[in-house]
Amino acid sequence: MEIVLATRNKRKIEEIKRITEDMAVMIFTLDDFPGCPDVEEDGDTFEENAIKKAVSVAKYTGKTAIADDSGLEVYALNGAPGTLSARFAGAGADDRKNLEKLLYEMRSISKRERRARFVCCMALALPDGSVSTFYGYSEGNIGPEPKGFNGFGYDPIFYPAGYSKTFAEMSDREKDAISHRGRALEKVRQYLRKKIDS
Repeated sequence: MEIVLATRNKRKIEEIKRITEDMAVMIFTLDDFPGCPDVEEDGDTFEENAIKKAVSVAKYTGKTAIADDSGLEVYALNGAPGTLSARFAGAGADDRKNLEKLLYEMRSISKRERRARFVCCMALALPDGSVSTFYGYSEGNIGPEPKGFNGFGYDPIFYPAGYSKTFAEMSDREKDAISHRGRALEKVRQYLRKKIDS
């Protein structure tokens, strides 16, 4: 089976390729389809954005497409940054600026109130327009300062529940086993295995 990853985020591509490496699939990226138009992530939910990207790329390429939309939801901030996670500090903001803004917004929130979760919605779209969605979650807490150099995004400040180190302090394999994206991809794997075997 041939699958196109509907993202230009190199870190996400690495992660998805790593998690699907033992499957009977051939992975393509948007770099393999230079004319593929960018899709604006203007939906109100992770699911809306993921579906929009996957359907657009499947139509353009004529191949099965996987897209994800993911982000961090901080309970004390009413779920922010949520779908705006990648641009929390404004359009064009990088990981460092987004991190700094979040820590600033949380400066007066006590340790016990710093609960948060990572959310990932993956959409699998077929060229015929049919779509399936899969969710993964990782509950945890936000630390007071960045720790670790692995991963990306908010990984340096996110302590998954039951762990005393951040995602950014974990090995790739450790993180993949408990991350929101890893859990969503595991559901995708199970779904694809059934399709490949049938």
